[in-house]
Amino acid sequence: MRIKVETRQDGDIDVPRRFSLNGDQVDVFEMIDQWFGADYRYCKVKGSDGALYILRYDELRSEWCLTMFASERAQAVTAGWTSPSQSAIVKGSLQ
Repeated sequence: MRIKVETRQDGDIDVPRRFSLNGDQVDVFEMIDQWFGADYRYCKVKGSDGALYILRYDELRSEWCLTMFASERAQAVTAGWTSPSQSAIVKGSLQ
C-alpha cells in the first residue's frame, strides 16, 4: 500500500518523521530498525498510536509503501502467546 511520508534528515539519509494512513496522521515515535537492499530501504518504526509499522522506500521510484502493521493490541496478544510446543516444554518441566 503506497503511503505519503514526511521525512527528516538523519546523517546523510532521510528517515520517516510522519506518515498518512487512511486519512490519519501518524507521527513516528521511535525508529526501531532499518535495513537496506540494492535499491530499497526498510524502516521498522513505532507510531504515536502505539502500533508497529514496517515502511519500504523504493529508491528508484522515490515511493514509500506500508508493508507491515501490528496494532498495539495485537502486540500485547502476541507477547503473551506461547506455541503449543513451548507450552508442552513448560508443563513437562513443572512435573
